[in-house]
Amino acid sequence: MICVTGSSGFVGKALVWHLAERLGLQVVVGLRTGEPTVWPQGVQCRNLGTLGTDKLDALDLTGISTLVHCAGRAHIMQDVDADPLLAYRRVNTQGTLDLAQRAVKAGVRRFIFISSIKVNGESTSPGQTFHADDTPHPRDPYAISKLEAEQALQNLARETGLEVVIIRPPLIYGPGVRANFAALMRGVARGWPLPLGAVNNLRSLVALDNLTDLISVCIQHPGAANQTFLVSDGRDVSIPQVLRAMALAQNRRITLLPIPPVILRAMAALLGKSTAIARLCGNLQVNIDKTRQLLDWQPPITLDEGLRRTMCENRYHET
Repeated sequence: MICVTGSSGFVGKALVWHLAERLGLQVVVGLRTGEPTVWPQGVQCRNLGTLGTDKLDALDLTGISTLVHCAGRAHIMQDVDADPLLAYRRVNTQGTLDLAQRAVKAGVRRFIFISSIKVNGESTSPGQTFHADDTPHPRDPYAISKLEAEQALQNLARETGLEVVIIRPPLIYGPGVRANFAALMRGVARGWPLPLGAVNNLRSLVALDNLTDLISVCIQHPGAANQTFLVSDGRDVSIPQVLRAMALAQNRRITLLPIPPVILRAMAALLGKSTAIARLCGNLQVNIDKTRQLLDWQPPITLDEGLRRTMCENRYHET
């Protein structure tokens, strides 16, 4: 049986449906107040506890062979916590280690950890890409907590024989996506002129369908054990290209104003949005050759198809 944590989240919920509905695997999810309770037939709901608290004592992993850990304290752009690093470490680092240690005691064979490309760094230089085995350069509390979780899992694997698989996705998009990506989709759907026509960058993205497919491969592939993988759609694009693909998916016209990035950055600094505009204008490319070669894996859908599904299923068709 496969256990998925964070089953109410963006990735976790899609993964449960992919594993149970499409692949017919036996899946176990956590059942908590306020979380969705409608799952494909055969999905089991158990008490999986709460990360970063003593409620993990009630954890029930009986009969689980592989645990896919999607839960965690998500990246927060404007974190108001008095000590953000401590808050992230409590859930993402210590909570992950506690969960893995209990998994070992329960006889779980493989632990798949959904980490973040932010462990590698915030951006890449033109013509450069991140690789899975690069020296990590986390820059913020969230990324630091994810790296520390990876390291703790790798140490546990060496001590116990637990098979650990680490996946570091870049920006994930798909039906239900939120935050800045959703804001861009709304702008395209409503026909707003967007000041991003002069941006000339390259970014790696990953469709939710591609990520869940890779996770399903990592559940069973013997070559995935104790490896770190990067994932993407296999095609790097500029932000203007993404916006045009969004418009094409809805058969809408789009107006991209050619505002120089230096002006965009200056305006963003005045508005306290420097981080957001840096993501829109900067490069972040990942190399997935290791993932392709070691797992014999290819992204099953293209970026254009992923954006079409996202735009249609999110129903951003306002006029």
